[in-house]
Amino acid sequence: MAGKVWLVGAGPGDPELLTLKGRRVLGDADVVVYDRLIGDGVLCHAKLAAELIDVGKKGGCHPVPQEDIEKILAMKAREGKKVVRLKGGDPFLFGRGGEEMATLTEQGIACEVVPGVTSAIAVPAYAGIPVTLRGCSSSLHVLTAHRREDVQTEAGIDYEVLARLEGTLVFLMGASKLKEICNRLTAAGMDGDMPIAVIENGTTARQKQVFGTLDNLPQRAETENIQAPAVIVVGRAVTQGLRKPSLLPLAGKRVLIPRVTRKDGDKSGRLAAILRSRGVEAVEVPVSRAEAITTPLPPLGGYEWLVFTSSAGVEAFFARLGAERRDILEIGGAKIAAVGPVTGEALEVRGLRVELMPTTYNGAALGEALSAVARDRLLLLRAENGAPDLPKVLRAKGLSFDEVSVYRTVPIPCHVNAEDFDAVAFTCASSVRNFTRSRPNTDVKAVCIGERTAQTAREAGYAAYTANSAALEALADAVERCLSSPPCCHASFPKIEVHSL
Repeated sequence: MAGKVWLVGAGPGDPELLTLKGRRVLGDADVVVYDRLIGDGVLCHAKLAAELIDVGKKGGCHPVPQEDIEKILAMKAREGKKVVRLKGGDPFLFGRGGEEMATLTEQGIACEVVPGVTSAIAVPAYAGIPVTLRGCSSSLHVLTAHRREDVQTEAGIDYEVLARLEGTLVFLMGASKLKEICNRLTAAGMDGDMPIAVIENGTTARQKQVFGTLDNLPQRAETENIQAPAVIVVGRAVTQGLRKPSLLPLAGKRVLIPRVTRKDGDKSGRLAAILRSRGVEAVEVPVSRAEAITTPLPPLGGYEWLVFTSSAGVEAFFARLGAERRDILEIGGAKIAAVGPVTGEALEVRGLRVELMPTTYNGAALGEALSAVARDRLLLLRAENGAPDLPKVLRAKGLSFDEVSVYRTVPIPCHVNAEDFDAVAFTCASSVRNFTRSRPNTDVKAVCIGERTAQTAREAGYAAYTANSAALEALADAVERCLSSPPCCHASFPKIEVHSL
């Protein structure tokens, strides 16, 4: 089968700015060839079996030359693979996507472009700067501050033309050229009090922004130690758009969420959504996958209770039923018990009414709750080598039960650097164990959904914080308490700027 290459724009940094089509194509790819600025939150949408190839460039250092990148794309496509060339921003805006498409097309290799959200517009927007504004700026001009590597003459930017424009100027890749840009614009006749902003790591939790004028911004940026990647915005709209930092309680914080992946494409969870609504840059990373156990299920009749301890167990159970062409009606009058609301929701969307759920969402509490109402046989449907608390309590209470393993968790290596995050949120003890296998001896601030998870984190040497209850909203509350120091949005808003521009 013939392979194909997709040139995909990953957006400016915030993983939620990856387009729906980009996410779908990335999730289908066999090979992902990605740039340096692609964050973990975007890469985690690649399927687990995908080959990831880092061809990133940094500040004139090109470990993989452009011609070699094009050779990699062509070679992988000729192997019949689906190849994604993942680029920051948009692939056709200073991303060399046009060159790559031309080379692939000349070689008869199918190639498709998936546009991305460009940093030229998104980064100023996240800083509150509208690049066009009625009565202030009616045009936008996007420039690169760097010339081609093979051209040694002066960059072909006509600063005298730029100085006469009434619109907004956006310079990409310009952190090291900031002073030169300001000097050449003023030398070409632009007013020294023209508003200008420089924004580092735009749209991410590490966003850092400094406002000023052509005359004073270089010194202010040096004081704030502005580094690449950075976007420079010049024009009257910079003043008009000046705003305060986000008031969301966790703005500027980064939280890593190790999780179980049940299937490719299952990469987004409720906890991440809750944290993002509070201003967090939440990055989910798979540390294990749920693998169905294919041993036939036993007869389901004759049980008083069917007991589920995870949503993964619910999914695996119903998948087994379907594979064996069996019907849930086999359970007869059996009642349903669930360890917590996430498991309960997974059951109820499949038409099963949950009649028992403990007030504390763990195995021991579920065993205690069952012992108060159960009189006959129970069937536990859960993970292979699951936590011993539930069966231990049931045995102590003298209850008769059968246990069936419907899935097992298989560890996945985690290559994300936990030191880049303010905290790691764990939703189960197995996630702690699987994360620790890949990231031992890591200084981690672990926020845990329950005491068993917290104890596992402490045994791993982590500083552990425990949610008040085993619910995702409570876990998000615990993250907020853990990171309750003032938001580290790194925004720089000197009072003088608002009045003097």
